[in-house]
Amino acid sequence: MILKLIMLILFFTVMIAIGFYCRKHATDVNSFVLGGRSVGPWLTAFAYGTSYFSAVIFVGYAGQFGWKYGIASTWIGIGNALIGSMLAWVILGRRTRIMTQHLNSATMPEFFGRRFHNDGLKLGASVIVFIFLIPYTASLYNGLSRLFGMAFHIDYTICIIIMAILTGIYVIAGGYMATAINDFLQGIIMLFGIVAVILSILKTNGGFLEALNQLAMIKDESVSAQPGVFASFFGPDPLNLLGVVVLTSLGTWGLPQMVQKFYAIKSEKAISKGTIISTVFALIVSGGCYFLGGFGRLYENSVDIAAEGFDAIIPAMVSNLSPALIGLVVILVLSASMSTLSSLVMASSSTLTIDFLKDHIIKNMDEKKQLLTIRILIVVFIAISVIIAIIQYKGSITFIAQLMGVSWGALAGAFLAPFLYGLYWKKTTAASAWASFLFGSGFMICNMLFRSHFPVLLQSPINAGAFAMTAGLILVPAVSLITPKLEDSFIDAAFSCYERKTEVPIKNDLGD
Repeated sequence: MILKLIMLILFFTVMIAIGFYCRKHATDVNSFVLGGRSVGPWLTAFAYGTSYFSAVIFVGYAGQFGWKYGIASTWIGIGNALIGSMLAWVILGRRTRIMTQHLNSATMPEFFGRRFHNDGLKLGASVIVFIFLIPYTASLYNGLSRLFGMAFHIDYTICIIIMAILTGIYVIAGGYMATAINDFLQGIIMLFGIVAVILSILKTNGGFLEALNQLAMIKDESVSAQPGVFASFFGPDPLNLLGVVVLTSLGTWGLPQMVQKFYAIKSEKAISKGTIISTVFALIVSGGCYFLGGFGRLYENSVDIAAEGFDAIIPAMVSNLSPALIGLVVILVLSASMSTLSSLVMASSSTLTIDFLKDHIIKNMDEKKQLLTIRILIVVFIAISVIIAIIQYKGSITFIAQLMGVSWGALAGAFLAPFLYGLYWKKTTAASAWASFLFGSGFMICNMLFRSHFPVLLQSPINAGAFAMTAGLILVPAVSLITPKLEDSFIDAAFSCYERKTEVPIKNDLGD
């Protein structure tokens, strides 16, 4: 217990120290929200990865999908690395950095308002962010309850409050730069932690081949009559597995807290390096989490799924490890949760301040007032997320749990298509962006409220979210072709940022 407490205190001390060290980088809105758009590849890539993978992934999704699909759940991690990280950086990274600076937009709603010359879009997007990002923030605490109970025997409520307060301190003090540096350190912990845990779990089960053999012996008639299905290449349900891959991978392209990382990239070289670093990080962390979860059924005698739920699987797997490894797992999950929490509250507070309050509710809002408002809202959002998480934990209110589940699909379903097309296609219209906003968020709300009336395949929030995103990719160009276009002069001015000539060394361009 002393060893685990020392590790935890050291972890928190470093996080807070970095927050206060970075105060000098948080003197105006641009530096507080975007780090002055001068963040290098390692910090940006790790900030992207740690915001991507939280305790929801390590404890919730890894346990749930590992149980459902066996070792084939590793495909989710591979999809996260190739689609959610590598392709996101290649397709969105450069253009996002260029156009957002050209349009002087610091948030995703502000980008929509300026790219489509429509202030209503900015307000609409900020409302969607507020409605769906807060319950998603609250869901981050869920994965911590069993791990802290197992390791420290303390109440879940105390765990939530401590984590929230400490995260709030370093975010409020140092802004984006503090979160980026902390994300880097937390990312290193996640990398080493997941590798150490996987090796230890495999060792306790006789090694990789023996564990795979044991997994192949398990049979569940309610899932599949085929023997060895949980150790197979595509698992018992490839179609639903594909839905999970699409939602958890493609979804990052439309999430405000993820895309905003591209706003802050320092240089062209940083994009190239960041792409590689982010992809490798995702492959190890996400691939490792789902690979680990794939062996969850080896512990079916230690877990009562009907009574305890899927969140009990990963804690059961690590409960018999050494105290040092259990401490590392707790810090690993804390790192994943705190990094994502800091990213979410930063996105929420900056969006509400810049896109909703400024010039609409509060007139003549100068830099100093904006910065103060953002910091106050960080406290407010963290407090709301804590209250929601505690109410959900104490009362097991189904509505809150469902709202958490649809948040990712609603945000990505609303924003992915108009953001992607807005970066690349001049003919994208404001009406098509509105159509995507309304369809993506509306579809997921209807799925939550009237799930039994949906087709069987879409009754799962995972599949519904994947459908909302892919439907938006068809809806936006279809609506754009039949709705009024923006003025040519405005569009040409917006896209002129891509045509500006720059000189580069011959090693980057062979010339004629």
